[in-house]
Amino acid sequence: MSGPWTIETLARNGEVLHRHRVTTLPIRLGRAYDNDFIVDDEYAAAHHALVELGADGALLLRDLDTRNGINHKGRRVKELTLGGDTVVRMGHTSLRIRPAAHPVPPELVDRTMHGWEGMLPGGAGIVLCVLTALLVAWLLDAGADPERYGVYPAVAVGAGLAWSGMWAFSNRLFGRRARLGRHLFIVGFGLAALVGVRLLASVVAYAWSLEWLTGYGSHAVVVTVSMMIYFHLATVTPQFRRRLRLSCAGIAVLVSLLILAGNMQRNGRTADELYMPVLLPPELRASPAVPVADYMGSVGAMKREIDAERSGDAQ
Repeated sequence: MSGPWTIETLARNGEVLHRHRVTTLPIRLGRAYDNDFIVDDEYAAAHHALVELGADGALLLRDLDTRNGINHKGRRVKELTLGGDTVVRMGHTSLRIRPAAHPVPPELVDRTMHGWEGMLPGGAGIVLCVLTALLVAWLLDAGADPERYGVYPAVAVGAGLAWSGMWAFSNRLFGRRARLGRHLFIVGFGLAALVGVRLLASVVAYAWSLEWLTGYGSHAVVVTVSMMIYFHLATVTPQFRRRLRLSCAGIAVLVSLLILAGNMQRNGRTADELYMPVLLPPELRASPAVPVADYMGSVGAMKREIDAERSGDAQ
């Protein structure tokens, strides 16, 4: 294994915190200032480890009889052959040593919308939260209650900021940047989608008597929330999009199955509701125009059938 070699200090999530190039062997590691690589860790010894060339031509890491030693994959080792992906822990510091010829993966395709960052998506997300909250307040306003038009938007914006702040903290921790504006937009769009899907399902169910749209409306909520969480996670770690899609889809299916089982246990049926509680203006019904005479004729035919059944039961 030919040099020069790069010593990388890693975070717990595998992110490289610091790189230091060394051109000659052996490499002395420790807290003392006469080492080739200084480990700034109070749990590391003054002269903690030595890296030299082994008999097989690979790098060999040896512990210099320290108290905390060298750990690899949860086990303490006295010496270890190092590869380009071998991570060892000295005290509280994780290290990796790679030669100059170590291959690197190809560059990722940049799908980031760089113009859609910062204040623009954040402001759009807050506006969506406010408009959605005002719509919900208007739909639930059965009387003169103007206070809810101030309370609902305030609660929506506060909850959105708290939720987005949590994801922004995770983004800063695992993805180097907070991207609060992007997470705010995801929250606002998701909240608007939740209310929009609910309203659309209610109108369509009432218009065409499709009771299952409201009877299984909780599954639409599960899908929408799962998509919100997926976009949050994809913003934090965009390199794992395929894995995140499969995970969020699996969790959504599991939650939907639990909802179906819970409804069956409580009500003896899989639907969320025993009947469709949606009551909208008659103009929204998509029923064909029927003359009054034809309608009364069908009612009369129905009355004769019922009378015949009654007379048969009486006999």
